[in-house]
Amino acid sequence: MSQRTYRVIQWMTGDVGRVGVRHFAENPVFDLVGVLVHSKDKVGRDAGEIAGTGPIGVAATDDVDAVMALDADCVFYTPIIMDVDTVCRLLRTGKNVVTTAGFFHPSRDFREAGEQIRAACGDGGASFHGGGIHPGYAGDLLPLTLARVMSRIDSIHVYEVVDVVKDAPVDHIDWMGFGKDKDAFLAEPTILGLGLPFFAQSMYMIADGLGLTIDEVTAADIEAATAVEAIPHAEGAIPKGTVAAQRHEWTAWVDGRPLIVFHAIYVSAGPDLLDPPWDWGDTRYEIVIDGAPPTELTLKGVRQPDGALSHPGYEWTAMAAINAIPAVCDAPPGWLNHLDLGLIRPRGLVRP
Repeated sequence: MSQRTYRVIQWMTGDVGRVGVRHFAENPVFDLVGVLVHSKDKVGRDAGEIAGTGPIGVAATDDVDAVMALDADCVFYTPIIMDVDTVCRLLRTGKNVVTTAGFFHPSRDFREAGEQIRAACGDGGASFHGGGIHPGYAGDLLPLTLARVMSRIDSIHVYEVVDVVKDAPVDHIDWMGFGKDKDAFLAEPTILGLGLPFFAQSMYMIADGLGLTIDEVTAADIEAATAVEAIPHAEGAIPKGTVAAQRHEWTAWVDGRPLIVFHAIYVSAGPDLLDPPWDWGDTRYEIVIDGAPPTELTLKGVRQPDGALSHPGYEWTAMAAINAIPAVCDAPPGWLNHLDLGLIRPRGLVRP
């Protein structure tokens, strides 16, 4: 394993980016050399203060050209939506890019963008890697890891269950359609539904890892439950009779049969407050493989002595990508997915 220090740039400081700043400041394997922000009120502030820690001696800037010119090994790129032209520009400067913003696997949905990224990697002699919790880890690495102990696989089911009131930013409640009229919600495109191409990348990665080819990926009709009574949250309440839970299901078909099924279930309350009374339990990721032997794996936060159970979703999202940075920087140029990198060996995690 390389013992070098990696000079990194944090590109944006939202929920995931702030995790990056904190980790880069604490882990001696990394040297944080620059932080790009979007909001004017963050410009000039110490990045550590933005991230909720003490000062770390790195001032945030919104000067893209200045950040592009920095000497760095890698950019941790964490906007919600990727700008492919910007990422390609970074790659052409010779900086490796690790991102949580998409493009985890070169699936057919991102063929054109993938060609642009590969060309930029070649021009700059740099590498690109996308990671995160789901897609990017729970939906592909965990199923493939679990497959290691199987004798036969008949189907793979991946469940993402999230309580948006307890375990998600409050703005998710509105932009995911909670509080809408049920008929209107079911008739319109949804945020999760529009995200299918990104989640499907994990399906393609599972198939590639198993040596299979996906025929097509289909989406079942969305299901929704309504609030039996008003459900309070930090900025108001989900009105009685409106959407208070939603379930999406996507299936990857191989040789004419359903092989990989993703279930995305987002709720705002327990069964007593939902109609129908869905009971999906705690926020978690759950992988169920039917076959020989039938096997299940669950990933969730740890319940504390006081009974509280927090979901470290943004920490997982950030660290699933950050821990790949040394391997990406040390690898040959190109678009590198999990299958290319193999077993990641995290560095600097055990500290005094």
